[in-house]
Amino acid sequence: MTARILVVDDIPANVKLLEIKLQAEYFEVLTAVDGPSALEVVEREAPDLILTDVMMPGMDGFELCRRLKSNLATSHIPVVMVTALSDADDRVRGLEAGADDFLTKPCNDIALFARVRSLARLKVMLDELRVRQAASGQQVVDESSLGSDEETADARILIADASDLLTAKIRENLSQVGHQVEVATNGAKALEVALGGNFDLIIVSLFIGAEDGLRLCSQLRSQEETRHVPILLTLDEDDLPRLAKGLELGVTDYLIKPIDGNELRARCRTQIRRRRYHDQLRVVLRQSVALAYTDPLTGVYNRRYLNAHLDRKIMEIADSVKPVSLLILDIDNFKYVNDNHGHAVGDEVLVALANRVSDGLRDLDMVARYGGEEFVVVMPDSEAEDALSAAERIRRRIAETPFACAGVADGLSVTVSVGVATTNDPLEPMDSLIGRADAALYVAKNEGRNRVVRARPAAESAAGSVAEQASFRAG
Repeated sequence: MTARILVVDDIPANVKLLEIKLQAEYFEVLTAVDGPSALEVVEREAPDLILTDVMMPGMDGFELCRRLKSNLATSHIPVVMVTALSDADDRVRGLEAGADDFLTKPCNDIALFARVRSLARLKVMLDELRVRQAASGQQVVDESSLGSDEETADARILIADASDLLTAKIRENLSQVGHQVEVATNGAKALEVALGGNFDLIIVSLFIGAEDGLRLCSQLRSQEETRHVPILLTLDEDDLPRLAKGLELGVTDYLIKPIDGNELRARCRTQIRRRRYHDQLRVVLRQSVALAYTDPLTGVYNRRYLNAHLDRKIMEIADSVKPVSLLILDIDNFKYVNDNHGHAVGDEVLVALANRVSDGLRDLDMVARYGGEEFVVVMPDSEAEDALSAAERIRRRIAETPFACAGVADGLSVTVSVGVATTNDPLEPMDSLIGRADAALYVAKNEGRNRVVRARPAAESAAGSVAEQASFRAG
């Protein structure tokens, strides 16, 4: 994939070299010669990733990174520090400033490009989640606010490594900051444990004994339960050429052996923070989806979801050879309730009625508010007689017990009229099924309300007969 990369370095030759390499890989390249100009470019051009030197006059790379990560508008942009500094303390300082990676010059081109592509993919996903979050009307989560030791403590971490010595060292370092650590000494056990637990991070050795750790990484990414869990790969410096493949498979970070405890904790903190940031964004996304398909008053599905669900259930008849039934319920004389008791009481009735309808159905049945005081129930795998029995049961549940409402001493008596239609035809249009049930509801209203009427089959209905006159009367 392509991406817009900002290269920041005060040495023109370094900038030009990286620019040529990145453009050869079809990346769009922006440049800046120092920290302040980099901040201006970021604000103006919104790059997908920033590659910055550390040692620059005035504002160094650490300070640049801190400013970017402290700004809500730029905190989600990945930052990679590319520098001649190679000490573990320098890497830790960079990670604590918020950097996503710390590459030492001269960079391995394969590793550099793989890391750039990996982080660019991450940025695209973050952008999409942030856009949906903003569209939901909720405040955008600040990733940098989730980065302290206290806020990332008590994480569940799985180590997949056959070395007792190494796993003991990792466990000791991570336990010091409050993390819960589990160990698996082979790939099969690691996959089993990972799928059965809700982990915040999985640390995988490139070689788990004689096994290929990248195969485990691939399996983790192919499973829904572990698809979004960060993976930290541990490897020897001689194995760096294989890192590119790991990043392609979905490894999110890596650590070169021998492992420095401070760097281990810093990289784990970064990945756990990002995991929790993603989780918060996904919660917001799920909430926004729920709002899009749920009636805000009653909590049942809305008409938009009903249309999609019903259309899908009718098409499934071709494979299941099982009928689909539809109930349309309308509250009788609901205008009287609103006019005499107020709309607040009317809303109470709608909420309570939705609950009574839902409580009287199977788990596979679906309730939706169709509009106003009308509700629809979709009943898959339900013959006409079963649907009629369910409709009558719902009608009685509503009619026999008054609704408790504010300001109404003895409760409010409410009844409903119900139209029922059934189809065995996967080619019957959804509007036809709804239309037949609605026509039966119209008959129930005309016959005196508080009753259930069954629609005639589609073929008979098309011939001109609207609804069967057999109906279930109150009492």
